[in-house]
Amino acid sequence: MDQTDVRLLRELESGLPLVPAPFEETGRRLGLSGDEVVERIRLLKSAGVIRKLRVRIDQRKVGITANALVAWKPGGAGDCDMGNLLAAFPSVTHCYERRPVPGRWEYTHYTVHHGYSREQVLEEVGAIAGQTGCQDYTVLFSTREFKRVPNVRLRENGGDLP
Repeated sequence: MDQTDVRLLRELESGLPLVPAPFEETGRRLGLSGDEVVERIRLLKSAGVIRKLRVRIDQRKVGITANALVAWKPGGAGDCDMGNLLAAFPSVTHCYERRPVPGRWEYTHYTVHHGYSREQVLEEVGAIAGQTGCQDYTVLFSTREFKRVPNVRLRENGGDLP
């Protein structure tokens, strides 16, 4: 690794620019071509310095403002595959199964939904309820976000690699 790699890692931690050619733009900032940026990323990945390169979209910047957790209480013996059934819907971004708290909280399955409006999310959830036959659910919309940050180990270490 050299100083250009360290600078590249700092750029990547800040996120790729939202432009048609993000590697070219990142390269421009570093005095490299887009192909050089991609090759350095490949080398850093093969060396184990970069484990994963992921995309995280700032939902609010693209207009996704309705975020909800839906708690489901499937009934009957047919609920054993409910998790797989719920997870298969395109509007479900996360799906979990938890033990209920008898007499206090009977819900066993949870799905997360993101949409451009509460109405859109409620329509999608209603459609899922209709298709699965599970009519016992509650929708909990987020009211504020407390934390959404990427791993920032380089910044925490003043730019030095651990």
